Amino acid sequence: MMDDIAAILKDWRYLPNDVNVRIITGQDGRPKLQMRLDLGLLQMELDGRPDGQRPHRFETYFNYFLEKSRRPKAGKSHAFHLTPMDCWLLQQEAIQFYHRYLALMRLGDFSRVIRDTTRNLHVFDFVARHARDEEIVWSFEQYRPYVIVMKTRACTSLSMEAKDHAQALDHIRIGMRQLRRHYRQYGDKAGEDRLELELLREWALEVKKKRPLSERERLRRDLARAIRNEEYEQAAILRDLLGKAPA
Repeated sequence: MMDDIAAILKDWRYLPNDVNVRIITGQDGRPKLQMRLDLGLLQMELDGRPDGQRPHRFETYFNYFLEKSRRPKAGKSHAFHLTPMDCWLLQQEAIQFYHRYLALMRLGDFSRVIRDTTRNLHVFDFVARHARDEEIVWSFEQYRPYVIVMKTRACTSLSMEAKDHAQALDHIRIGMRQLRRHYRQYGDKAGEDRLELELLREWALEVKKKRPLSERERLRRDLARAIRNEEYEQAAILRDLLGKAPA
């Protein structure tokens, strides 16, 4: 087996303004996710921990520490807490998941994006509960708005694929509530910019533009057009229909 990956890089040109990803079949016969970088490539598992490792025989370090936090400690009254090294391991692992859900979003695998972004948000919650250093907590929390946006985008995209515009708007509203909660809690560190919130507002407008009009909305549109064109008999008919249309 050749160790030099130059041939792969030569056949797969790096495009700096795009997320260069693809699915290949690995030597074990299972699909692998590859991301082309300027200096090489990343290869990740589609499921489980992206690098395929099983720390302490658990699927991830997060699962391992979560299990530790639930174990009763004989003769010890103090609560479970994460050491700085524990947090570093969780952070490096979260970065792996970030690379994967970024690649999956480019491929349109929205279900797995939701799975991985939800997982990282749970990690942030876990660190906030069990880390004693506020700066360490913030080193995770500073990325929460971005992850919320990514998850919201994936949820919204799935709903739009199903042509469920109402559900898509619900996902955006949930994302906006989560962002506002984060800004309230970390306003002193998050700064003045609320770019993520503005982005979700813009998505909501796009969804509303694509949403089919209800009967009442269609009648209101036609009534306004009739009045604008001075078609008063037609306007009177439309006004009557609007009064009878279901709310």
